[in-house]
Amino acid sequence: MPTDQRRDAAVDIFVIGGGINGCGIARDAAGRGLSVTLAEMNDLASATSSASTKLFHGGLRYLEYFEVRLVREALIERETLLAAMPHISWPMRFVLPFHRDMRFESETPTSKLLSAIMPWMKGRRPAWLIRLGLFIYDNLGGRKVLPATRTLDLTSDPAGAPLQDRFAKAFEYSDCWVEDSRLVVLNARDAEDKGARIMTRSRVISAERDGELWAVTTRNEQGATEVHYARALVNAGGPWVEDVVRNTVRLNTSEGVRLVRGSHIVTKRLYDHDKCYFFQGEDGRIIFAIPYETDFTLIGTTDQEHDGAPHDAVCTPEEQDYLTAFASRYFKRPVTRDDIVWTYSGVRPLYDDGAKSATAATRDYVLSLDDSAGAPLLNVFGGKITTYRRLAEGALAKLKPHLSQMGEPWTARAPLPGGDFPVDGFDDLVAQVSGDYPFLDDSWARRLVRAYGTDARKLLGDARSDEDLGSDFGATLTEAEICWLIDREYARTADDVVWRRSKLGLRLDAQQQAAIDAFMRAQHVMGNNNAAAE
Repeated sequence: MPTDQRRDAAVDIFVIGGGINGCGIARDAAGRGLSVTLAEMNDLASATSSASTKLFHGGLRYLEYFEVRLVREALIERETLLAAMPHISWPMRFVLPFHRDMRFESETPTSKLLSAIMPWMKGRRPAWLIRLGLFIYDNLGGRKVLPATRTLDLTSDPAGAPLQDRFAKAFEYSDCWVEDSRLVVLNARDAEDKGARIMTRSRVISAERDGELWAVTTRNEQGATEVHYARALVNAGGPWVEDVVRNTVRLNTSEGVRLVRGSHIVTKRLYDHDKCYFFQGEDGRIIFAIPYETDFTLIGTTDQEHDGAPHDAVCTPEEQDYLTAFASRYFKRPVTRDDIVWTYSGVRPLYDDGAKSATAATRDYVLSLDDSAGAPLLNVFGGKITTYRRLAEGALAKLKPHLSQMGEPWTARAPLPGGDFPVDGFDDLVAQVSGDYPFLDDSWARRLVRAYGTDARKLLGDARSDEDLGSDFGATLTEAEICWLIDREYARTADDVVWRRSKLGLRLDAQQQAAIDAFMRAQHVMGNNNAAAE
């Protein structure tokens, strides 16, 4: 293709990676008037971005590492993000039981400092220090919506009922839940609504500089290749970011990632209230126990070095034993392997800062710009789900000298699809949807509003009965909802629907999931035939 034609065909930004960072950057860029193409080799959020602990949180324990800037940015973002997506994110209260046997992880800066000043503490986390950390946590980010920390008497508070009697005192503080994989998909949808091209199941097989442009070659699942031209390339490959640099772009770099596996278990519901627990171990580690999908409890996470391919990450038997034993040191009724109904594991691509342990490795992100040899390349290392929007703003600030036509930042509090209702308006919206569609029972209406917000009405359309929504695949999943997910949310397989767009896989058996897969394959074939006919 002649140079002028390549230049005319070029988009402003080509993004590699359909996780939260890639989709967040694509959305921000498209909203600033830039032309954007994004390629993801699998489904959106198919790796790290669907395997988090599913929290918008400041990272209380990161204060022990003196990562104050990261924590402050995340704390500010909690409420910014909450306002933009009140359907998929909501406040939660976390209960941190105190016991004198609690210890620091021995290599944290706070542990070393306290050991030097107060050696008689022998690595213990004293109550006054925890309370000081929570005071800083409450005030570092300009909290406005979320309630402040308070002290609980576990001998009388309902939060103490599931816990062993040795825990008499606890601190209760605020953080937020988020549906992580839905967050990714909604960012991609909003990017596409603003003009971006979102290509799933399209692997980038090469990228090379071609004068002032990048020539990027993709291959789809049918084996067809396509060459794209772009003025800037963003490598948001997550766990594959280093592989993209070395093997796809073929550049030498001294920067890399440290792959750390975080595993979780989901058990039968372990307690009756809606608060979460923050458990501290005698080894200095921490885990969460969180109410999950109404009938379950989510427990995690581990921090283990991961040596294999990112997609090979699984919650090992040893990690399952670790998490059940950890939780059993707090709950009256021991948690056993028999309680586990599902496990998942993801690989965090932490920036390799040379830390001694996986736990100590920084959770901050690094945006590395290579513009010394022509068209710019931006590599995204690390990051956490809470700061994805700020990361996207930082990425575009790095690229602005090369894309001076881009508009100003705009995403703060801008609602994601379905999120255009007040932070405290969820119950009102459920009531309105239930009134408009009286055939929905309360749990069905709540599930739809939690997933789709105000878009639940668009999904339900003119339905006047459940029969109007087509076939029932179980657990309130209907033909109409699956078609919405295919048409609007890039879903192609049953796994996309029941494990990433939702967690209905916890309620649907293998036969039901096979029926979903068969239906979706038929829809895909029908769609291809219609496209060919046109």
